[in-house]
Amino acid sequence: MLNGIIGAVTVGYPFLVWYSRDYLQPRSLALALAALFLLRLLRRGSRAAAGAAGRWLLPVACVLFLSGIALANETRWLLAYPVFVSLAFFAVFSYSLVHPPTVVERLARLEDPDLPPKGVAYTRTVTRVWSGFFLANAAVSSATVWYGDQWLWSVYNGVVFYVLMGGLMAGEMAVRRKVKASF
Repeated sequence: MLNGIIGAVTVGYPFLVWYSRDYLQPRSLALALAALFLLRLLRRGSRAAAGAAGRWLLPVACVLFLSGIALANETRWLLAYPVFVSLAFFAVFSYSLVHPPTVVERLARLEDPDLPPKGVAYTRTVTRVWSGFFLANAAVSSATVWYGDQWLWSVYNGVVFYVLMGGLMAGEMAVRRKVKASF
């Protein structure tokens, strides 16, 4: 249930910010979101396996960033949260290119533990594409923050980004079928 709430809040974040700007201080929303992530971390901690530190990195970074937003109490920093998340995903995907296995290879090995060398090469390419996607999204999302139109920010970060991400996923799945057929 907690994961469902966090998922809904994550997807609805731009609309929560847009709606709450007239009713709440940025600090209140940031603290509520940080509390959700912290609760998730605490629940995960009770079930975490040894050596799973990588699974903690992004949620801890989000809690720290949201805590900083709460301290600053600035709406612009709330608007920068999607930029931060995209840059964090860029960092994770890019880091995995330098220190394999890549994120996409790890996911692929869940389905096919004996991934052939062609499959590993393909997952490296897909990881590069996702890295570029997250970096480009951070740039566009940042532009919507600095442009200052909160409606534009909400539409891009709450709709357009998810449509683009879904399109990239769908396109990758179509390409993957053809690539797998050539193994």
